[in-house]
This record gives sequence, structure tokens and C-alpha cells, in this order.
Amino acid sequence: MEHLFSPYKLKGMELKNRIVMSPMCQYSVESKDGIATEWHYLHYVNRAIGGAGFIMIEMTDVEPDGRISDFDLGLWSDEQIPALARIVEACHRYGAKVGIQIAHAGRKAEDAEVPVGPSAIPFDLKSKTPRALSTDEVKEIVEKFRKAVQRAVKAGFDVIEIHGAHGYLIHQFHSPLTNKRDDEYGKDLTKFGREILEAAKAEMPEDMPLMMRISAKEYVEVGYDINGSIEFAKEYQNAGVDIFDISSGGEGPIAAWGKPGTHAAYQVPLAREIKKALNVPVIAVGRLDDPTMANTVIGNEEADLVAVGRGMLRNPHWALEAAATLKKETTVPTQYADGFRR
Repeated sequence: MEHLFSPYKLKGMELKNRIVMSPMCQYSVESKDGIATEWHYLHYVNRAIGGAGFIMIEMTDVEPDGRISDFDLGLWSDEQIPALARIVEACHRYGAKVGIQIAHAGRKAEDAEVPVGPSAIPFDLKSKTPRALSTDEVKEIVEKFRKAVQRAVKAGFDVIEIHGAHGYLIHQFHSPLTNKRDDEYGKDLTKFGREILEAAKAEMPEDMPLMMRISAKEYVEVGYDINGSIEFAKEYQNAGVDIFDISSGGEGPIAAWGKPGTHAAYQVPLAREIKKALNVPVIAVGRLDDPTMANTVIGNEEADLVAVGRGMLRNPHWALEAAATLKKETTVPTQYADGFRR
């Protein structure tokens, strides 16, 4: 039976365990140039030392106005490659594989003077009204994703993740809530996302997995549900996605009737449904900080990998602690061995 510390292989990527460090924005680029800092280096490498098999670098944006805030990471310039490459190299040294989440915030770009989106619909009453992108500008953003992926490959990443969740630009295009266009990108809601995925695949080595994060459910009255996400995920799978990272929400202010769960593993059923419907590998996320719960998700074949967020913010050695709790074998750094002896 598979468990949290079983190895996992997807195309050319081999993981020592099923534990993913979730991509979590640090908002720590103080110079606002998009270049990873010493904080990012220490933050990610410590989780590699702490036993995570797979490190996901936080949302990294394809243009300056595509950032949630000016303190986010970017990959719109070759100058941003070396600092990321340094992180990848160090994580590899401690046995972890590394992915990067490439994105554009769209209408949720808080520091953009005028954010952009598929349509001129603000996130909420307090947000700036975005400018609707022209058809040509949409195609230009596809190319910006292509170039960002090209830079990520140069930096040595093992996996590329395209961020199509949480109300950011790709999500805005495939959601009827936010896409009211009458051009080709309005008539076919997945066209923008598919073109980005196809552009990414063209820049990636054949054996490198392509991931996509999606929100499998929207928490507003007229939002799509799991059946809607299964349908658009099929389109993205056909465009080249090898594994889906299953989250939910982020599309707008949450209606009282549709609040997301707060209990452990509340998003796991969404991952299970996508996995079953598409026969595709998935990553489960959402309050999976308890090692026994995370192990159960793998053992019950509800997901192939488990992403841990808050737990790893609290404890960079979460994976080592999980192995001790579950009594599973894992590699403990020699320097820390005394702390994990049974």
C-alpha cells in the first residue's frame, strides 16, 4: 500500500516522498524588482533540509503589473534567473525536487495603477476596476508566459506549474463570472489557458511534468461547481497538463451560503473527483497538516501527492516530524539525527 513516504515518479521527475511544500507568497522582495532574496533562499532550502520531497516556489509573475503586490517574485527578466537557480541547486543538494508557480494576478494585482482582466469587472467594491485586455494584448500575455517558462527551464526547475486558480488571470478567463468578452477568448473560455499551456509545453523538455493549479469550485451563488471544473480541466489536460493541483475559491467575495470548509481535508473530495473523472494524477491541498490525515489521503488513493502549507510555515521540518509520527523511514540529516532517534 502506498503511503506518505512512498517514492513517486511522474515522467522524468522522481520524488523521494509524497510531501509537497505548497506555494505560499512571502511578499518579501523589498527592492520590488522581482528578484528572489536571501529570505527566499533560507525559506525554501530549510524545507528541503526538513525532508519535503517536492518544493513549490510561490506565485512568480510574468510582468510587473501581473503581481499581487510589488513585493512578489517575477520571471519577466533574465536578471531574475540566477537567484532562483541558486535556490533550486541548494534544494537539489538536500534531496528535494523543485517546481515554480508561474502566474498573472489580473484584476487582483493590488499595486498595479490599472489592473487588467478579461472584462472590466472589479473583484469587490474596494478594488480597482480592471481594464479589459484587447485581443492582441491577450496574445501578448500568452507570450509573456512562454518567456517566463523559458527562463524557469534555464533556472533548472524540475516542474512548471501554471496558476489557473484563486481568481487570478487564467481563472478569470475560464470563469463565466469574470469573462464577458465577445471575442475568441469570450466565446471559448478555456482558450487563453490552453494557449498558455501549449506555449509552456513548447519550451519544456519532453520529460518535464507540466502542472496546473485550478480552483475546482467557486464559492459564489452563480459560480461553477465540480462538474464545471471537470469539464474545463479536460480541456487543459488535452492541452498538456500532466498533474493537477486541486484547490478552490478565490474568485470573489464569499457569499454567506457558500463559505469554504474549515475542517481538515475539506478540499480532498474535489481532488478525488478530478482524479476519478480524468484518470489523472492530482495533488490534494487544504488543512492537511496532520500527518495521519495526510497519510490517509495517499493510502486511500484520493490523491497522488499531498501539499502542506501552514504546517510548513510553522515547522520547516514538518516532513521529518511526520515520518517520526507515522514510524516511516526517511533520510534525516546527520546533524539532526539525535533529535529523531526512537
